[in-house]
Amino acid sequence: MTSLSPLTQPLVKQRPRVNDWRLFLRLVPYGRRHSKLLALSMVLLVPLVVAGAIQPLLIGQAISVLRHEPNIYNFLQGRSTLEALNILEGLLLLTVVIRLAFVGVQGYLVQKVGQLITADIRDDLFDHVTLLAVRFFDRTPIGKLITRLTSDVEALGDVFTTGAIGIVSDLLSVVAIAVAMFLQQWQLALMLVLMIFPMAGLIVYFQQQYRKANYRAREELSILNSTLQENITGIGVVQLFRRERFNVEMFRSINQRYVREVDATILYDSAVSATLEWIALVAIAGVLWLGSLLVLHKYLSLGALVAFILFAQRLFDPIRQFAEKFTTIQAGFTAVERINDILSEPIEIRDPQAVKSMLSTADTLSLRNASFWEETPAHAFKGEIRFEHVWFAYKDDDYVIKDLDFTIRPGEKVALVGPTGAGKSSIIRLLCRLYEPSRGRILIDGIDIRDMRQSELRRHVGVILQEGFLFAGDVKSNIALGDSYSLDEIQRAAKQTNVAEFIESLPQGYDTELRERGTNLSSGQKQLLAFARAAIRKPQILVLDEATASLDVSTEALVQNALDQLLTGRTAIVIAHRLSTIRNVDRIFVLKRGQLIESGNHEELLQQGGLYASLHNLQMFGN
Repeated sequence: MTSLSPLTQPLVKQRPRVNDWRLFLRLVPYGRRHSKLLALSMVLLVPLVVAGAIQPLLIGQAISVLRHEPNIYNFLQGRSTLEALNILEGLLLLTVVIRLAFVGVQGYLVQKVGQLITADIRDDLFDHVTLLAVRFFDRTPIGKLITRLTSDVEALGDVFTTGAIGIVSDLLSVVAIAVAMFLQQWQLALMLVLMIFPMAGLIVYFQQQYRKANYRAREELSILNSTLQENITGIGVVQLFRRERFNVEMFRSINQRYVREVDATILYDSAVSATLEWIALVAIAGVLWLGSLLVLHKYLSLGALVAFILFAQRLFDPIRQFAEKFTTIQAGFTAVERINDILSEPIEIRDPQAVKSMLSTADTLSLRNASFWEETPAHAFKGEIRFEHVWFAYKDDDYVIKDLDFTIRPGEKVALVGPTGAGKSSIIRLLCRLYEPSRGRILIDGIDIRDMRQSELRRHVGVILQEGFLFAGDVKSNIALGDSYSLDEIQRAAKQTNVAEFIESLPQGYDTELRERGTNLSSGQKQLLAFARAAIRKPQILVLDEATASLDVSTEALVQNALDQLLTGRTAIVIAHRLSTIRNVDRIFVLKRGQLIESGNHEELLQQGGLYASLHNLQMFGN
């Protein structure tokens, strides 16, 4: 079982809201994964900050040397004006070189750490999403998930790159400049420092408003992406029913809502910048006014006043940058809250190792039996299926399966029939453990499927759906699906299911590249690959959900012959609407509204004159 990400364990639902500091602490484990690079980038901040704080002092000291003012540093006293200026210029050049050298290296390290952290978060999020039950995907738009995995994760990465580390740099700069100012002249220093407090209050207010607007903007972006994905996926229906203009107007409306929310974020972001500019100008004006008075009364030298003017500019530059980075962090925290909605989704279907600590003695014994079953060779697997009073609902108490209780014997061929909505496909989903029963249990060879590893369960249960899904890639990879089958094994499975001739007729045979969803193949050709995909795994239980519905008559006869061989010695469940294709199965289960109402072979059910006989007569009459 894949371990959960650091974000998964502590994160909670969006309500109650967690403060920013707690949100940041939840990201710290990702920073620890790259602690060496992170520490190095932090160490490089020290020479950068010190060099930046020294530069105004050196410039102010140069002016004092030129004016022969009394506050000359000790190491410059007794030297000529030219010699003192040369020393100061050399020191100033050294600070410039230090900043030029370390800014590039430190910036590269920060960006690298940010990209590594972004990749880690994206991996953990994708890993968590793939472990979620199908029920989650039934209610979650794909576009919403894509937004979480792309733009939201990028925003999280910015928290570390331009955000958190940058804020540490800005705070260190402010502290270093403040210390240098107080050592130079405490009255001017105190005036500048006091002006930081109203500035901080305004920044916090605007950032809170920005946070709310940014959350709304990202929600609108999710809706925008969902609409886009839905329309592209269903472009055939859009064009067939001439919905282009209607869909364009709908998309334009959603797009305008998104633009309005983005405009709100821009407004608050701009308000922060404008506020900082005004306060910075007021601060410089205050330094000039108070500093001029001190210079006139001989309490301050002109060089020190120039230094303070530079200090005022440099003090507010990191604060301005701090505000910009704070905006980035707010966007990142918004992303944390949104990703939290996904990562806090419980993993409903787990392997038994994940719940061992909560099991009773009887359950532990059952687990031991399951482990024995998993270690049993495939040829020793019997394939008995038993539903024990199974109830199931997709939502609330709207049950689509009601008290199903039956046993399918090893090697038996059983067909499921019934009207649309009878629960046939739901039975298959429960058997494959894509969903958990609401009540009751499902056993294979006497072992509850919840006590089996999912990989083992699905290794022994092969499913061929009505519509085969293909991934972008070549033919052989779509048959192997990531398992380490050799080309000989793939070819053998294709021959066994009589689809080798079709594959070899493709331009590059087994190496033919398939487009996304296999759009360069027909529905029937995609279905043929699904047969080979199931055959290569040699499952002991085979499920056919209208598997031959998309095949033409001649191809269906060819595949049916292969299926007869494939089903030999295996337990099989067949879902079919064409009753003529299931006459030779051992038993037929007739379902209606989630209940098993009839059971028997073809002849027995016809003699009963029930629902099966009615369906059969209707089809015969139609033919």
